[in-house]
Amino acid sequence: MAILKHIASKNADYGEAQRYLIFQYDESTNKPILDENGELIPRKEYIMNGINCNPFTFDMECRELNALYHKNESYDEIKSHHYIISFDPKDAIENGLTGERAQQICMGYTKKSFPGHQALICTHTDGHNESGNIHVHIVINSLRKYDVERQDFMEHPCDSRAGYKHHVSKDYLIHLKQSLMDICRREHLHQVDLLAPAEKKITDREYHAKRRGQKKLDERNRQLRADGLTPRKTEFQTQKEFLRSAIEDAAAVSCSRKDFQNLLLEKYNVKLKVSRGRFSFLHPERSKYITGRMLGTHYEEDYLQELFKENTENKENKKKTVDVEKCNMESKKSATNTSNLLHEEAVSIRFIKSDLRLVVDLQACVKAQQNAAYANKVKLSNLKEMAKTVVYIQEHGYDTRDSLEDSFSEIKGHASASRKDLKSVEDNLRKVNEQIHYTGQYLANKSVYQKFVKAKNKGQFRQEHPAEITLYESARKFLKEQSADGKLPSMKLLKAEREKLLQQKKEAQKTYHYYRDYQKELNTVCFNVDKILGQAHTRQPEKQKSTDIS
Repeated sequence: MAILKHIASKNADYGEAQRYLIFQYDESTNKPILDENGELIPRKEYIMNGINCNPFTFDMECRELNALYHKNESYDEIKSHHYIISFDPKDAIENGLTGERAQQICMGYTKKSFPGHQALICTHTDGHNESGNIHVHIVINSLRKYDVERQDFMEHPCDSRAGYKHHVSKDYLIHLKQSLMDICRREHLHQVDLLAPAEKKITDREYHAKRRGQKKLDERNRQLRADGLTPRKTEFQTQKEFLRSAIEDAAAVSCSRKDFQNLLLEKYNVKLKVSRGRFSFLHPERSKYITGRMLGTHYEEDYLQELFKENTENKENKKKTVDVEKCNMESKKSATNTSNLLHEEAVSIRFIKSDLRLVVDLQACVKAQQNAAYANKVKLSNLKEMAKTVVYIQEHGYDTRDSLEDSFSEIKGHASASRKDLKSVEDNLRKVNEQIHYTGQYLANKSVYQKFVKAKNKGQFRQEHPAEITLYESARKFLKEQSADGKLPSMKLLKAEREKLLQQKKEAQKTYHYYRDYQKELNTVCFNVDKILGQAHTRQPEKQKSTDIS
């Protein structure tokens, strides 16, 4: 099955998209993989072509077009659109899909769907996260280069004219998905209905959160095993995953919405809200409801109501004694698993850097309102934190609430200034890295270009070495534009400047993290002081991961 993904980018560095397509990147951190010399490592296999541009000078040509029409100059403008078409891994085995064939399919798809735009089309055959599936990246400049004939899918007259931006609307995305489905059916490739809502809707954000959480959990479990302990939890669950599991377990034994609602609250501490015919669920660790539509079609009212009816019919057809025993066993098992899950998650996220913690608001703590014993623990914990706060104030010599606020404002200013300094160093480092990249590109292809200059038949020589000559010319043009005196920079000096900036970045990060943590600590003190004095706090406390009691 082919899946279409769209990413809108505000990054003004078009070369970053080129580097991602050509060189190896870490899929978990999305950062380039460097060799022992600090250089980028080319991908083992890729196929790249350009439409209305040379693929190796895509960045330069996009900047020139933007300058011609005075577009994409502000920070908030979308500079490029990145579409990813991922094919089913079974297509390579069962339907003979190759990288070359996928590239040809997507070249035609790009010409038809994004006419008049500068576009990069690059096929990777290694798959994402070692999945092994063939996928194609389509990167287009958001600004159209040529006037084209108006197509049926274009919603506005300007969508066919040069110098206007690419518009992505809901109807246009539907057209793109339908076109992709038609192509896959024509090419006899595996395909699902991309326009039908998913039974389980897992967004990219949830997918990556799951991967990061699982990686941290695995690292913690390895430490526990090294210490001779047995981990109690081996699989990480996101909040949406927990809700899906709780809904599935509760819906499997519920015969009405009331039973379903009661079981969710009693066994899983999940609240159900019905608003305008839509189900919404509240995770125990959240303050905002998640709608069933965000979880998938199997978690919306229509599907669950049908499931309740089926459960009622099945219950009437079976013996009551068997049903009661089965429901009790499933409820006890689910309740035990959920209880262990909640306890383990609370323990895993309880740790914070500072010894001083926020005073818990009992009115906003759902668990404390439902459990009197837990509420008493919270009260005792609040007393301890209030005492720690008083000691902190005395040790640091804060005589009045205003002096504490003045100190917080001062540290906040330092944190903001250090963040700007860090950002400035990062920007300078990015520019130097870009100069090093193009200088290396210039030097690597210089010998070929010198032979080209001396060649008698320059046209034939250019046809034999198009990539080397194009890379050399684009690098030379970039370096001359960056140089004030027209001289090319020295690689030795550039690397020395990079080392200097890396050291400055390290010091700037250290300073920023110091003031950031100090600001968080003073914010906690201010919040706790307001609670002690019974005053309404003027700002929200820094978000902490848990209010569980040791």
